[in-house]
Amino acid sequence: MSTLDIRREGAVARVYLNRPEVRNAFNDGVVAELTAAFAALGADAGLRAIVLGGHGKAFCAGADLSWMRAMADYTWAQNHADAAALAEMLRIVHACPVPVVGRVHGDCYAGGVGLAAVCDVLVAAEGVHFCLSEARLGLLPATIAPYVVKALGEQAARRYFVTAERFDAARAQALGLVHELAAPDALDAKVDEIVASLVANGPLAVRACKRLVQDVAGRALDAALRAETARRIADVRASAEGREGVQAFLNKRDPAWRQA
Repeated sequence: MSTLDIRREGAVARVYLNRPEVRNAFNDGVVAELTAAFAALGADAGLRAIVLGGHGKAFCAGADLSWMRAMADYTWAQNHADAAALAEMLRIVHACPVPVVGRVHGDCYAGGVGLAAVCDVLVAAEGVHFCLSEARLGLLPATIAPYVVKALGEQAARRYFVTAERFDAARAQALGLVHELAAPDALDAKVDEIVASLVANGPLAVRACKRLVQDVAGRALDAALRAETARRIADVRASAEGREGVQAFLNKRDPAWRQA
C-alpha cells in the first residue's frame, strides 16, 4: 500500500502523506516514496506547483515508533545508510525545480519539521505545534539541520534543538519558518491562493527564481556574483517567455501562459 496520496490537477500536483493511523510518521517506505515522487514531479516540465500536506490529524509526527524499534538493533553502517536515505529525500524535495507549498495542520515534529523546512512556502493552521524533539530521546536532528537552521534561523535553532520545547505556529511565523497562518477551516483556501499566484507567473521564470534564491543565498557580494546575476537576467529577457511577458504587460493583455 502506498504511503502517499498523489493527485494531479492540471498544472498542480498535491502530495499527501497517507498514514493517518500513525500521524503520518516516517519510516523507510515513506522516505523512499517521497524521494521517488519528488524526483518524478521535478522532471515534469508541465508542472507549475506542488502542494505537500498530510491526511488525518497531523502533518507529520516524526519517526514511526516501529521503525525506531528496528533501528535500536541497527549496526553503525545500517544507521548511516538509513540516515543517508533521509538526507537524500530532503535534498530531492529542496532541490525540486517546481515550487513546493507546505500545508501544515496538527503536529509537526522532528523529521516533520525538516520536511516543512524544505518547502518554498509554508502555510500553517493556527494552533499547530512544532517540536524538534530529538534531544528528548538522546538523539539529534542532524539530517534536517541544514534546512531547519536556514528556515528557523541560527539563534532560534540554538534554543529549540537543545531544549526540545514545543512552539506554536504563531511563534514559527515570527521566527520565519512559517510564511502564512490561517484558521483551520481556511487553510486550504490560503494554500490555493498561493498556488494561484504561482500559476499566474511565468512557468520558467518561477523555476529560475527558486533556483536564484538557492544559488545566491550566503554568497559573497563580489564581481563573480554580479556577473552571474547580470547573465541570468539577460538570458531571461532574451527568452521567448521573457519577451512574451514584457509585451503582454506593455499591451495590457494576459501573457500566453495565463491564457492557456
